[in-house]
Amino acid sequence: MRRYKKTTRSYATYLNCVSCGKEYRPDEIDYTCPDCGPWAGTLEICYDYSAVKRQLTRESLRKNRDFSHWRYLPILPVNNPDFIPNLRVGWTPLYRSAMIERELGVGSIWIKDDGQNPSASYKDRASSVAVVRALEKGVQTVTAASTGNAAASWALMTALTDLEAVIFVPERSPKAKLAQLALYGATVLQVKGSYDQAFDLCCQAAEKWGWYNRSTGINPYLGEGKKTGALELCEQLNWQPPDYLFVSVGDGCIFQGVWKGFRDLYRLGLIDRLPRMIGVQAQGSAPLVTAWETGSDRAESIIPRTIADSISVGSPRDQIKALKAVRESDGQFISVSDQEILAAIRGLARKVGVMAEPAGAAAFAGMMKIANQCKFKTSDSIAVIVTGHGLKDIESVMHAAPRQSLLVENDLQDVADCLSRETRQFP
Repeated sequence: MRRYKKTTRSYATYLNCVSCGKEYRPDEIDYTCPDCGPWAGTLEICYDYSAVKRQLTRESLRKNRDFSHWRYLPILPVNNPDFIPNLRVGWTPLYRSAMIERELGVGSIWIKDDGQNPSASYKDRASSVAVVRALEKGVQTVTAASTGNAAASWALMTALTDLEAVIFVPERSPKAKLAQLALYGATVLQVKGSYDQAFDLCCQAAEKWGWYNRSTGINPYLGEGKKTGALELCEQLNWQPPDYLFVSVGDGCIFQGVWKGFRDLYRLGLIDRLPRMIGVQAQGSAPLVTAWETGSDRAESIIPRTIADSISVGSPRDQIKALKAVRESDGQFISVSDQEILAAIRGLARKVGVMAEPAGAAAFAGMMKIANQCKFKTSDSIAVIVTGHGLKDIESVMHAAPRQSLLVENDLQDVADCLSRETRQFP
C-alpha cells in the first residue's frame, strides 16, 4: 500500500438521494435510498466544502508532487489513506490536436487518454476508491457486474489486497478483458445472457451472501472516483474548463461523475464556469438519447446491439443522475453508428496517436458528428475523454484498420512486386 500522511479527516459528511432528497450518514447506508429503490434512489456524496476549500487550493496543488488522482484526496471519501492502492491511477495525458482543429475550424481540441490507467480504462478511477471503501468496512468478499472494463479494474485493485473477488460478466465479453480477469486471480462467472442479466444476478448474490458490491449505479462511491477526470482536466487546462466535454455513455456513471467533478470545482471556486456535457451512445444502445429527446425522466429498457461492448447497456443503471447532469449542463445526448465509431478509432489513431477501443472512441465519433453539422464556433474549446485502450477489444478494433497485413516470400523481388500491386506506384 502507498503510505499517505493523514493530516485531515474525510470531509464527506452525508449521502443525498437524488430523487427524494433524503440524507444519510456515510456509516448508515452503502448503496441506494431504501425509500426510492435501486433505480430512482441513487445517492450522491456531499462534503463539508468550507473545510475542503481550505485544504484544496490552486497553490496546494502546484506544490503537490503526487501526480495521480489522489492529489485530490480532500474531496474524496477516504477515511484511511493507508488503504490506498500503490498504483498510479489518473493524471492521464491530455493531448491537443492541431490537425483536427484545422480540419474542424475550432479553437482547441483536447483528447484525454484514460487508456493509460493501470488496467487500461477509466474504470480504475472508480475501483480505486471503491476498494478503499471495502477495506475500511472490513469485508472479505467483493463483487461486481461488468461488460469487462469495470471487472478487469476491480479484479486488479482487489488482487493487491486480501479481498476475494467474484465477478459477473456477460458470456460474450471480449477475450482480452477475460484474460485480465484470469490474470488478476478473480473468480469469474460468465453469465449466459446480457450485461443487464449479469448485473441483476450479481446484485442478488451480493444481497444473499453479504458481499460488497462495486456495480455501477448502486454504489455511490464509484462516481467520486470518476469525477477525478474532470478535476484533472481543469487543472491540466490551467483552470479553464472546455466549452464542451464529450463522454461515451453506457450506464451513465462516468457521465454523471464527471459532471459532479465540475460542480465540485465550481463550488470550491477553482473554476468560474461549467462546460456543456455531451453524452454519446451507440445507435444500437441509446436508451438515454431517447429519454433526453422525449423529455422523459426514465429510460425505456431495450435490447442493445453494438460493437462497443463497454457501452452496450439496455437498462442504464445511473440514468437518473445522467439525465439530471445533461439537463443541468445544458448539454445533450446523441447517438453514433458502429461505422462512425470505427471511423473514430481510425481518426484517433492517425491524428492523435491514441489507440481506443470502440466504446472509448464513441465520444470522439460524437464530437465529429456535431462538428460536421457546423454546430461549433471558431472560438470553442472542446475536450473528449477516451475511456479505454484499443487492446481491450482488439478483434473489434481490427475492423477499423483500413488495410490488413500482406504476406510475402522471403525475397526482395516479391516484396517489390507486392508493394507495387498494393500501392500502384512502387517501386
